[in-house]
Amino acid sequence: MQALAIVQAQGGGAMSLLIMFLPMVALIYFFLILPQQRRQKKWQAMLDQLKTGDKVTTTGGLRGVIVALKDDSIHLRVPPDNLRVEVTKASVSQVTTQEPEEAKK
Repeated sequence: MQALAIVQAQGGGAMSLLIMFLPMVALIYFFLILPQQRRQKKWQAMLDQLKTGDKVTTTGGLRGVIVALKDDSIHLRVPPDNLRVEVTKASVSQVTTQEPEEAKK
């Protein structure tokens, strides 16, 4: 009789552990995984919209104007000597082209 009570008590402990574990997994998903997926989609959309004439900043800190686009790379014109540099599209961290004030209104 006591053995049955011990087995039931241990089984209940596993259930409470599961009840505590599931919300933790949900919190990790909503606070870590989901925001990262959103940032990744936004960054990929930004890369897909690149065009010549855009001013960009790379992850290495290069700032330049896009001169040419290829499948997986871009050519940048980098001041002050107007050097032409080829970098991968994945190295672009942000587009810094400023839209005119009238276009925003």
